[in-house]
Amino acid sequence: MAKLYLVPTPIGNLEDITLRAIKTLKEVDLILAEDTRTSKKLLSHLDIHTPLQSHHMHNEHKTVEGLVSKLKAGTTMALISDAGTPAISDPGFLLSRACIAQGIPIECLPGATAFVPALVNSGLPSDRFVFEGFLPPKKGRKTRLDELAAESRTVILYESPYKLLKTLSQLIEVCGGDRPCSISREISKLYEETVRGSLEEVLHHFEEKAPKGEFVIILGAK
Repeated sequence: MAKLYLVPTPIGNLEDITLRAIKTLKEVDLILAEDTRTSKKLLSHLDIHTPLQSHHMHNEHKTVEGLVSKLKAGTTMALISDAGTPAISDPGFLLSRACIAQGIPIECLPGATAFVPALVNSGLPSDRFVFEGFLPPKKGRKTRLDELAAESRTVILYESPYKLLKTLSQLIEVCGGDRPCSISREISKLYEETVRGSLEEVLHHFEEKAPKGEFVIILGAK
């Protein structure tokens, strides 16, 4: 029986990869990638030539059983997402759970993830926080927003540039415009930016400056 490694990859600067991650990706028999086209660029940069197989949110329900069989037969695998730590708003949970159920060892390497630097950068309390990830797109969204508005811990959300203004407007409706907020975008990339202020102030900033990149919203507690 082999092992499944969950390997974080850089969210921006390629130098954020760890030496241990490089060693693991070189030594495993197979790398499972969220998008093989994206991963090939990283692996080429690192001079890694391990075989790649696609494993993403649209096929993971169908591929888990076969991958577990391969692991039981002795194939050592590493799972990577396009950026960051697998299973954090990315594929990885289903395969990890299946491996645990079958007694297959799994090991998650420490490494890059977007919400930790965004939280530390925010200046908001980081001793107690709740990671929400992406809000529901439609069903249950209002209920979730109401719950987060009453949260006594710092709240962490992910958001796309296309929905940022809508989400900030909805947060103002349930939290009030003076709730403290910090938004980080393009973390570890060339145009990294953190905007701090009240929800009203941050919304105004991005109304004036069109949102670009991927965003982490840090919302102050009630």
